[in-house]
Amino acid sequence: MTTNKKAFINNYEAVSCAGLNAEQLFASICEKKDCITIDNTYVQDREVAIGKIKSDKTFNELLLETVLKVLKSSTLNNFENTLLIVGSSVGGMNETERVFFKDSSYKNIDYRKHPIDAIAYLLKEEFSFYDDISFSTACTSSANALGYAKEVISKGIYKNVLVVGVDALSYTTVCGFSALSVLSSKPCTPFEKNREGMNVAEAIAVLLIQDEKVASSSVEVCGVGYSSDAHHMTQPHPEGYGAAKAMQNAISDAKIEKEKIFYINAHGTGTMANDSSELNAISSLFDTSKPYVSSTKTFTGHTLGAAGAIEAIISTMALQKQIIPPSKDIKEVEREDVLFSNEVLNKKFSYVLSNSFAFGGNNTSILLGLNDDN
Repeated sequence: MTTNKKAFINNYEAVSCAGLNAEQLFASICEKKDCITIDNTYVQDREVAIGKIKSDKTFNELLLETVLKVLKSSTLNNFENTLLIVGSSVGGMNETERVFFKDSSYKNIDYRKHPIDAIAYLLKEEFSFYDDISFSTACTSSANALGYAKEVISKGIYKNVLVVGVDALSYTTVCGFSALSVLSSKPCTPFEKNREGMNVAEAIAVLLIQDEKVASSSVEVCGVGYSSDAHHMTQPHPEGYGAAKAMQNAISDAKIEKEKIFYINAHGTGTMANDSSELNAISSLFDTSKPYVSSTKTFTGHTLGAAGAIEAIISTMALQKQIIPPSKDIKEVEREDVLFSNEVLNKKFSYVLSNSFAFGGNNTSILLGLNDDN
């Protein structure tokens, strides 16, 4: 099948602890706001830092509202000819926990609202989609959803794809990462030499991908790269072989020179294993050219299955605004051969890599572009 159609991010919206919309999110990053909160309710006898959305509305209300905003801002009247692709790590687990803790019983749990496709189930009650598919590949879930969106658009199978990256906080996930001893008791500091760990967070990120751009500021999904190094169940290869392969595959898919990559929105969780591995991958791949690197998880926390989508939105806005998002609280870097900045940088650039890496060595890199040719 011929693969010659381009895929463009034309509309997007996001909700996270860093803001109730995408503009608030990007402003929080540029202003280096403190968005992570300290919590003592999720993990017994321990305080951990988490990224919790601050709103009087329920998570599902925010999800439906965010999707509606994207529809209203688009050229579409409805989603009847649109493929829905959901990327989520925990699906409806928070709803299951809510019912279980309220009733002290599993008997009233609605099985349709628990699995990964519970998100699609909810959205299809409110909107009509042509079809839907759900991805659950841990922290690459919505990055893989974006990759699949590019694939079906490039092959001419769909003209419109709605990608929804979503994960709500749940006791299961927070306590699970606590059991792995990777949680921080303070806001995470990715790539800081003395970093403590990660912050589990929640977010909703919605992107409308189409085969035609609707504005000069539309950003193209130029390339997608995957790899699976299968080094360990939960830790990446220490040399970052899989991460480097995913980035190289995205660059090859986009058919550009790696020297054109000006900024990398890193996976950067704040754990010792991830950050060290990712730095090794970036350093080895970009041995001559040196793109700027930052992790926006210091503002959003690690939104798990939503990370790929929300960081694609951040990367899209970075291109549109020609701003390199800053790092925060990096006092001593682990590697001197990788470029960081604790301040906002106004630069002229056309290409960004956004990394998402998951358990099992499951790696995805998305290459986004904004140029006169797209």
